[in-house]
Amino acid sequence: MDTTDVIIVGAGLAGLTAAAEVADAGKRVVLVDQEGEQSLGGQAFWSLGGLFFVDSPEQRRMGIKDSRELALQDWLGSAQFDREEDRWPRRWAEAYVDFAAGEKRSWLREMGHRVFPIVGWAERGDGRADGHGNSVPRFHITWGTGPGVVEPFERRVREHAAAGRIRFAFRHRVDEIVVEGGAVVGVRGKVLEPTSVDRGRASSRVEVADFELRGGATIVSSGGIGGNHDLVRKTWPKRLGTPPKFMVAGVPAHVDGRMIAISESAGARIINPDRMWHYVEGLRNWDPIWDNHGIRILPGPSSLWLDASGKRLPAPNFPGFDTLGTLTHLRQTGYDYSWFVLTQKIIEKEFALSGSEQNPDLTGKDIKLLLSRVKKGAPGPIEAFKEHGEDFVVADSLTDLVRGMNELADPGVPPIVEAELRDLIESRDREIDNAFTKDAQVTAIRGARNYRGDKLIRVASPHRLLDPKAGPLIAVRLNVLTRKTLGGLETDLDGRCLTSSGEPLPGLYAAGEVNGFGGGGMMGYNALEGTFLGGCLFSGRTAGRAAARAV
Repeated sequence: MDTTDVIIVGAGLAGLTAAAEVADAGKRVVLVDQEGEQSLGGQAFWSLGGLFFVDSPEQRRMGIKDSRELALQDWLGSAQFDREEDRWPRRWAEAYVDFAAGEKRSWLREMGHRVFPIVGWAERGDGRADGHGNSVPRFHITWGTGPGVVEPFERRVREHAAAGRIRFAFRHRVDEIVVEGGAVVGVRGKVLEPTSVDRGRASSRVEVADFELRGGATIVSSGGIGGNHDLVRKTWPKRLGTPPKFMVAGVPAHVDGRMIAISESAGARIINPDRMWHYVEGLRNWDPIWDNHGIRILPGPSSLWLDASGKRLPAPNFPGFDTLGTLTHLRQTGYDYSWFVLTQKIIEKEFALSGSEQNPDLTGKDIKLLLSRVKKGAPGPIEAFKEHGEDFVVADSLTDLVRGMNELADPGVPPIVEAELRDLIESRDREIDNAFTKDAQVTAIRGARNYRGDKLIRVASPHRLLDPKAGPLIAVRLNVLTRKTLGGLETDLDGRCLTSSGEPLPGLYAAGEVNGFGGGGMMGYNALEGTFLGGCLFSGRTAGRAAARAV
């Protein structure tokens, strides 16, 4: 019988963090994953590497006044906890805000982690002081993006592996959590044939052997359901409207949620399965890595946002403000997509693409390439999408733009009428002519430029969309992009999985997206961004340390 001290199922960021902590405590670890070694680090590798810090030196240098109290106000206003089962998620939320305002930055920095000096302002909110959103910029981009977040933990894990404290079991698919005498004692499943496919691409599911592994504790850190669109639609809540018929995938297909149901079968309790986080600014990747690969635009606030039929979205549904509020509005239109209308001047300054592979300057730590962002022209990956992406229309006149938009329309969607769109744009453009306006989006643009970081690299100076000097005109078709699971396995503050009676299930722990990043959903209904990676780090560290103590 193959035995160890701690089994960790899932070699993403949460699993790596937990493994490093367990091994630091002198315990033996087997790190199990159904994918090959080339996928070590999981979804974090593909991320932009954004992290949520509170009152950081970077914020203070940018003139941002932040505090633990303001961050908690924003978190609770966004989470909107309203259920009896939110007991543990709320406690995790409070603990995480303490972590983000406390040792999180110094803990990472000691491992060599560094961040870009300009702090981003993500999820600017729903317009209420006590509602959803970040009151101040808190989005710290890792120097090295996602791979830069993974690297310190992969390094720690590989050092422990070289010393014999950690053993890898790649291509081992867990099918069952073994329970004996009311306690979890291990896992069993199938060994899959070796694979050499690149990271992110679909791998073989051919089974070549059985395996069983016993341990004093098992930590499940297997991720969410975003790659399984059938499951996403099955759990889609009515409050968000009907699920789209077409979505693009923000994660590879192996992010399938299997271990959530397997853990439930072993006795763990699932809470808040209806809470999820999907974006509405998804592009169909012209150079895909996985099937139906979607890339999210991280927009500045200036693009004019229209539904599929050409109607302007109401305030505060502006680009970059309220992800799920905008998703809810768009799902009520009956159409699966929407539009940005903008100019070359806007795209050059305001468009960024999520993903390590879409930001070669930040990912490669290339200062010379990074400096090119302040020069005329959009970054290379943006221009490549503009040229090759099937969701882009570029035109020198509004007539040609509308013609191209209607050619990209889905069957059954009313055509966009040029005269109506022209009236809408000209009405908006008249509001640009002086410092006074009743247009809430124009006010928001001007407010954003009061922040030094936005004015420098993120928000274009206000201008008329129909000004030829700002052209050409650009329209971008936006699709719903699946991403994060906000609910999951209920855990206490040690990361121990709880049963339906509220008692810990002996021997079973969870970390990362599989438990809603903490407690079974520490973000409640809404995320503040920069919190997904941080949730993996915090919950992985917590579960790893607790499991090591327990065995």
